[in-house]
Amino acid sequence: MRTYLDCFPCFLKQALEAGRIAGIKREDEQKRLLCTIVREIEKFSLKASPPEIGRIVHFWVRKSSKNPDPFKEIKKQSNHLALKLYPELKKEIENSAHKLLKAVKLSIAGNVIDYGANHLSPSLDKSLDSLSAHLKKTLKEIENQSLSCFEKFAKALKRASIILYLADNAGEVVFDRLLLEELVSLKKQVIFAVRGAPIINDALIEDAYFCQIDRYAQILSNGSDAPGTVLNLCSPDFIEAYQKADLVISKGQGNFESLSEEKKQIYFLLKVKCSVLAQNIGAKIGSAVLIGRDGD
Repeated sequence: MRTYLDCFPCFLKQALEAGRIAGIKREDEQKRLLCTIVREIEKFSLKASPPEIGRIVHFWVRKSSKNPDPFKEIKKQSNHLALKLYPELKKEIENSAHKLLKAVKLSIAGNVIDYGANHLSPSLDKSLDSLSAHLKKTLKEIENQSLSCFEKFAKALKRASIILYLADNAGEVVFDRLLLEELVSLKKQVIFAVRGAPIINDALIEDAYFCQIDRYAQILSNGSDAPGTVLNLCSPDFIEAYQKADLVISKGQGNFESLSEEKKQIYFLLKVKCSVLAQNIGAKIGSAVLIGRDGD
């Protein structure tokens, strides 16, 4: 998916909020950061995907603040909060007559844990309150939504042996774990890919291990610091896993934005968080989406 002009105000809003979280307190320093980012992102063609530009935005946030991982504490707290919810969510799946569908819906619900697209509060305490409220609201809403692509997804899953699962955010990986457990029960081999370096609140290897993903899948870094899966920035090990996978399960908006035009069998699980994406895929903002892309 290419970048649209409507994406640019979002880049600057992300930069300002991330800069504040990173410790840039003075208004003149915040202005300097935004001016730098404007100069940098104007170098990009609109043919670039939003994660390619977002990568540069957050590079300058880290550089300007001298903070290599501004969202580190938020990621830890998100993991803790999601793990507290895990036992209750696991019971929901166990009590469901349609376990795979329930796990898919819960996995999508976890995609609200996004400090990029969702613009959650820079205050950590308020952010966690907002996150908890978001989750409860989303879990109720998603239960009543139908996923038109689910049967197609289930059939593709049945045919696949090796699955590459592309993670999105810390905390969200607990919701992914619920789906991974169902995949393993279906005797699937799963590789769980995370970001290669800190970028917003996206999941890293330590987040995956903390949330015990290694019990169900091989954990793999994609080698990149983009807030998505930009293949030409990923490591050779990741590219090998991507090419060998029979099926890719892709979580979140950033992964969709960077892979939506790839010729690979990919199923995208996400919450629609902005008007640009909503228009691109023909869905309402806030809706839960399962979209299939068949490889050629």
